[in-house]
Amino acid sequence: MSVIVTDTGFADDDWQAGFVVPDDLGGDAAKSGAGLDLAAEIDAETVAPLLRDASMIRIRFAGFADGRGFTLARRLRRLGFAGRLRAAGPVLADQYTMARRSGFDEVEIDADLAARQPADHWRFRADWRAHDYQSRLRGA
Repeated sequence: MSVIVTDTGFADDDWQAGFVVPDDLGGDAAKSGAGLDLAAEIDAETVAPLLRDASMIRIRFAGFADGRGFTLARRLRRLGFAGRLRAAGPVLADQYTMARRSGFDEVEIDADLAARQPADHWRFRADWRAHDYQSRLRGA
């Protein structure tokens, strides 16, 4: 069972349309209604034509030490993706701030990780706009 992490803590997964990998779409994300399921190593440019019609993208992290998902999220946002963006896999509570800053709206973790890192660990990092070096440099 998966647990969804947001700025308010843990939540149930409310996404009901499922996920598909881009190769299974036949080039038409709008018809499927499903979210796009991307591996962290995919080139953002290859899915750029699908971004306009996608309302949800889930980026799968292979491991907690693999930061490619953060880079991909940032690139998708820069390419204009404005829908819901979810990180999935072994993302740690300590990485939540980076996930939010790179463009993710939420994180999907398994129940075992949620038990080891309870909601208060994640909520502690939910004020991701504060206390960053950019805010300090700007004097905000």
